[in-house]
Amino acid sequence: MDKLMNSHWVMRVIALFMALMLYASVNIESAPSVNQPSTPLSQSPTADKATVTEVPVVTYFDQENLVVTGVTESVNVNLEGATSSLTKARQLRDFEVYADLTKLSIGTHRVKLKIKNLSEDLKASITPSVITVTIEEKVTKDFQVEVDFLNEDKLEEGYTPDQPIVNPNSIRVTASKELIDRISSVKAAVNLENAEETVNRESRITIYDSDGNILPVEVEPTVVDVTVPIKSPSKALPFKIIREGELKKGLSISSIEPDPKEITVFGPMDVLDKLEFIDGVTVDLSKIDKDTVIEVAVPIPEGIKKINPEKLKINVDVDEQEEKAFTDQEIKAVGLSEAKNLEFIEPETGTQDVKIYGASNVIKDIKSSDIELYINLSDLSDGEHEVDVEVNGPQNITWSLENEKVKVKISSAS
Repeated sequence: MDKLMNSHWVMRVIALFMALMLYASVNIESAPSVNQPSTPLSQSPTADKATVTEVPVVTYFDQENLVVTGVTESVNVNLEGATSSLTKARQLRDFEVYADLTKLSIGTHRVKLKIKNLSEDLKASITPSVITVTIEEKVTKDFQVEVDFLNEDKLEEGYTPDQPIVNPNSIRVTASKELIDRISSVKAAVNLENAEETVNRESRITIYDSDGNILPVEVEPTVVDVTVPIKSPSKALPFKIIREGELKKGLSISSIEPDPKEITVFGPMDVLDKLEFIDGVTVDLSKIDKDTVIEVAVPIPEGIKKINPEKLKINVDVDEQEEKAFTDQEIKAVGLSEAKNLEFIEPETGTQDVKIYGASNVIKDIKSSDIELYINLSDLSDGEHEVDVEVNGPQNITWSLENEKVKVKISSAS
């Protein structure tokens, strides 16, 4: 057996046999089926067609110095080729339609769109395939921002917007010279509907031409902060100072001077219309023993939103008290019907003496005619009555009467 395996002729026969077996095996696997007709190479069974819509168009140009207009936003791409590649392209959309403007000069040009990053076994056509573009020099210019008030007519009655504050108050616009020259206004809009106090808003910048059309330009910043003070209805009112307590014995008020002399109140018109003055501004005289300035809070009337100022400064000067006497001051009657007669019983003269007290600078110029004595006879029937004597006189004085009451007789006219 060993001699047989060492024979060169035997080994050659075995090798030939194995080669014939391998050839037969390969030809059997690749032989066409008897029942399956052959397919020409030009008619691949996997070929297909499809359209990819709204493919964005990319432009290549000097974006730092130039502006391009006329580029269509998107196109349709018709694809044809192997189904597997076609499906991938439709799903991934990883190809790019572009316009190469890098070598074009300033002006208007017709440019053929191109496609890249598409599989080699796909054919493509672009619709539209040619676009008209205009290349212009890029211009940058600063513009002041104006504020548009929206729904100003829906503010409450009497409320009005004041001068708006815009931050920043100017913005930078970048565009072609042709668009820059068309800019008529740069605006930020603020809605004022039902506003009753200062409005603070972030507002987007919009650029308009003279016909009110919005211009497609580059803006920096695109949003600004707008503050609109809202002026509410107001009314300047006087106020009444109420004096509480008494000065120390021997002192009198020389003067009381408030600063300011009027208070501005803010609120709805129907509330303002009913107000004539502010009451309740109080000064405690018992705490004052020398010239002083006190700060007093101003009460806010019901229905009022705000007052200005909220506190008053009241300058109070005091001095040594002095006395002045007036004799036989007439006592006047008020409230007596025309059909009635009046008779003074006590005092019969219908007069009495009165003393006034005050600082020297206050009482020195007061005359007899500045002091009024009166009795109120309203709603009194016929007969005798004791009534209080009332005194009217200048401010910052006090007084004493010879008699606090008088006796009178009322009768019907005959």
